[in-house]
Amino acid sequence: MGKQINVALIGNPNTGKTSVFNQLTGLNQKVGNYPGITVEKKEGICKLPRGLKAHILDLPGTYSLNASSLDENVVIELLLNKNDKDYPDVAVVVSDVENLKRNLLLFTQIKDLGIPTILVVNMADRMERKGISLDIDLLEDRLKTKIALVSARKNQGINELKEMIINYKHIPTEPCLNASIIDPEYFDRLRKAFPNQSIYKLWLVITQDVNFGNIDRKELNKSTDFNTKSESDLKRLQQKETVLRYQFINGTLKQALTVDINAATDLRAKLDRVLTHKVWGYVIFFSILLLIFQAIYNWSSYPMDLIDETFASLSEIVNNTFPPGVFTDLMAEGIIPGLGGIIIFIPQIAFLFLFISILEETGYMSRVVFLMDRIMRRFGLSGKSVVPLVSGTACAIPAVMATRNIENWKERLITILVVPFTTCSARLPVYLIIIALVIPDETIFGFNYQGLTLMLLYLIGFGTAIFSAWILNSILNIKNRTYFVIEMPNYKVPMIKNIAINVVEKTKSFVLGAGKIILAISIILWVLASFGPGEDFNNAEEIVASGYNSEESTSTEEFQEDVSSYKLKHSYIGIMGRAIEPAVAPLGYDWKIGIAIISSFAAREVFVGTLATIYSVGSDEEETIKNRMAAETNPVLGGPLFTFASGISLLLFYAFAMQCMSTLAIVKRETNTWKWPILQLVLMSAFAYVVALAAFQILK
Repeated sequence: MGKQINVALIGNPNTGKTSVFNQLTGLNQKVGNYPGITVEKKEGICKLPRGLKAHILDLPGTYSLNASSLDENVVIELLLNKNDKDYPDVAVVVSDVENLKRNLLLFTQIKDLGIPTILVVNMADRMERKGISLDIDLLEDRLKTKIALVSARKNQGINELKEMIINYKHIPTEPCLNASIIDPEYFDRLRKAFPNQSIYKLWLVITQDVNFGNIDRKELNKSTDFNTKSESDLKRLQQKETVLRYQFINGTLKQALTVDINAATDLRAKLDRVLTHKVWGYVIFFSILLLIFQAIYNWSSYPMDLIDETFASLSEIVNNTFPPGVFTDLMAEGIIPGLGGIIIFIPQIAFLFLFISILEETGYMSRVVFLMDRIMRRFGLSGKSVVPLVSGTACAIPAVMATRNIENWKERLITILVVPFTTCSARLPVYLIIIALVIPDETIFGFNYQGLTLMLLYLIGFGTAIFSAWILNSILNIKNRTYFVIEMPNYKVPMIKNIAINVVEKTKSFVLGAGKIILAISIILWVLASFGPGEDFNNAEEIVASGYNSEESTSTEEFQEDVSSYKLKHSYIGIMGRAIEPAVAPLGYDWKIGIAIISSFAAREVFVGTLATIYSVGSDEEETIKNRMAAETNPVLGGPLFTFASGISLLLFYAFAMQCMSTLAIVKRETNTWKWPILQLVLMSAFAYVVALAAFQILK
């Protein structure tokens, strides 16, 4: 018992599986991908009584072991492969007390695999209000398991669940029912052909596109002792198996579950009628969006100003404390401003994730998806395309991966191609700094102009995605349609712990992911900006001094500023920037913005870090990044560089350009060809350039 216990957390979507996972693991969790595939893998450590530990793996939500998506395949293949390092010692199936009948289908299938299985009946705090009572002893006897009655919201039953996990070896492993009676002759032949294998595991290999051990479907089909059935016969047998399981479940619940119908309320139905209404549903949704973007601006302004001033002071302290030299300059002008350029946006990104988490926790996000399906279908998208488009507001990478639930290949391809138009959190730093520079911090009817601009950019991104889908639908001539089915979860009061963990984890992964790239690029950019070839850079002081009128009085500070500016212009980055300046000047940008645009191809949020590094080289450290950017002048037109015209041009460029190599890589992986990501890069960048050009030329 000294070894760590492997626990697989399994369940239907919307059963509160994540809440149970968070209660067991707290912040001792991490998110990654399964080896070789881009399906999210959540795992954590749970401290058990008696000094033991459990490795908890939160598997993707699945309705049954009859897989219809890649996420569900992950569940089956893990449960079949005893050699996998994550193979569970015990499976914990999480069910919702209000949907026990549907949830138990998956439970009975997992029992057939011979794995010790605990049944968690979650949301037990709702039983009295809903008039539900359970005979736990009878259920345990009929289901041959141990049952933990849990309320993840109130942290009830979690300690009992931990005790059951410790004592998993005492849980019976025999099935609840004999599924082979659906075709005794067929399963007898299967037993004789493979006497040393689990019958139900063999059945899953035959009916699913999965493997286990040394046996796969081809070997089964080649076996001389066993001839498998046709696809249509197997489908019919699967249906018979499902009917048999539900007959068993109905019989069990008839004896063990009673529901007082009079105790249930129809509040959910009343709320649904309003929130999914064909008019009021949209009004409420856009009102919520408006409030979110106002809050993002108003609440985060104070911590952002504090962070901005702190990093400016930190650069000054390093410059004044450390001995002069290359290392001090790198710290003060490269690393600190580069990191400050991303950390300053933590408050706003955290608030965005906070609001998204609240909408998901309450069950409202599913209503939004259902509501937006009405629009989606008119533009040739599957209703299931809404999920990637909505999740694209966090990041395009998981959004592209989420298209795997769309069965029709062409609809899935269109969704993959248009998802990058939705405004992801990586665009937020660019939007926020530019909006702060060019949009007045004033209000109209109580709404802040800056918040309204941010919301408008989100709507423009979403609208462009929909319009692009309509064009692609016409070009690709999609005729096959699929039906959109989504489960409407019950409305719930958000769990503070769930929201807190979600905000911390997502903000941390965003900052750490972006931070690595920004740190590397900041160092490279500082080197390119601090050194240069030839006489112009090396003799900058003499050249600048020779340009002054002998009668002209110049302070040392002004002279040093002119030298720094001259050196920057003739540094490696200055030479590169001036080479591309003719291409970006018509958009209202200078060479510094051109360099920031190119470097931000690594990740959009690098744009601010790049400008922070370039503007910090040789500059007054007491100045904040925003002040330095506001003081920049346009080399061609004169006056401020960041005007309303150039600002709007830049905002629109980032709204439409494919500035993310990670998204291109994931599109290549999902489509299995470079054709689509290259087309995406070329068309989106060209469209962004044309729109930004038109915006600047019209507004200037």
